[in-house]
Amino acid sequence: MFFHISMEKNMQLHPRHFGPHLRDKLVAKLMKDVEGTCSGRHGFVVAITGVDDIGKGLIREGTGFVTFPVRYQCVVFRPFKGEILEAVVTMVNKMGFFAEAGPVQIFVSNHLIPDDMEFQTGDVPNYTTSDRSVRIQKDSEVRLKIIGTRVDATEIFCIGTIKDDFLGVINDPGAAA
Repeated sequence: MFFHISMEKNMQLHPRHFGPHLRDKLVAKLMKDVEGTCSGRHGFVVAITGVDDIGKGLIREGTGFVTFPVRYQCVVFRPFKGEILEAVVTMVNKMGFFAEAGPVQIFVSNHLIPDDMEFQTGDVPNYTTSDRSVRIQKDSEVRLKIIGTRVDATEIFCIGTIKDDFLGVINDPGAAA
């Protein structure tokens, strides 16, 4: 799920950036350093929507760098147990498949895939129904339900299932071939 939250970060800036464009340099550095990162507590920072306040700088002895406390608003993405997501399959093997929903990687074990789907080896490894009407392979789009998450300091891992009503393949790139 996406959330709009307020966060704070101490930014260090080299003295060569001091001048009339100091604020612009700080905001650019903040965007470069923060967007696309993951904090285990809040989730993945998708975008900074605004800078609320830049505090007074504190000179670091010996280096000349100045540390500025910056308060900013941002959009974060944090998946939760029970959430339904649409994801793109990135890898298929006999243990299950990996899919990505934005920055989150989700593993779906073969025990959490419907019983009528079997793993097929070959040029393109996939899970196929017995009547060959549905196939999960690399680049397939699937709707899945998150049944577990593990949060690290810099990453979020998820376990998903497609063994439920209205879950499974949304778009199969192999069907067009």
